[in-house]
Amino acid sequence: MTGGVRIEAVSSGDWPGIVRLETESYAAKGLSERRSVLESRVRASPETCFVLRTGRHLAGYVLALPYPLFRFPAFDRPEGPAYTSGNLHLHDLVIARDRRGRGLAKVLLDRLIVTARSRRYDRMSLIAVAGSTAFWSANGFRPHPEVPVPGYGADAGYLSRAL
Repeated sequence: MTGGVRIEAVSSGDWPGIVRLETESYAAKGLSERRSVLESRVRASPETCFVLRTGRHLAGYVLALPYPLFRFPAFDRPEGPAYTSGNLHLHDLVIARDRRGRGLAKVLLDRLIVTARSRRYDRMSLIAVAGSTAFWSANGFRPHPEVPVPGYGADAGYLSRAL
């Protein structure tokens, strides 16, 4: 990547930073998950999970794993072995507060989409939380209000898009 932005596979040394960013983004909303749960998402699909760095700073991360369409990981429960599915579920995409507003979420999302296509996924899904539906809709995701999303907050919604 140019401009000092790098996207890399998640490594063991990234976990303190990932947990810090996840807690910063979700704890006040009651949506923070335990480290063991986050790690289980990466174990299920390490090739679709990345960290984003600006210089030496861990500026964000994305965790995605194969999951059947219209289904999703249970909130704050570890994941077992990966599913075989044509759908890639984007579980979490976080950018550090002090790095937001610079287009970095789109950079991470674009990398994930390229990776998903190269691995022959045909759809991507996610659960929009905490008022993020507009961002996801602007990036091609469409809501499925018929899919309940227990545990993810009152304003959570399931969205998907074709790849």
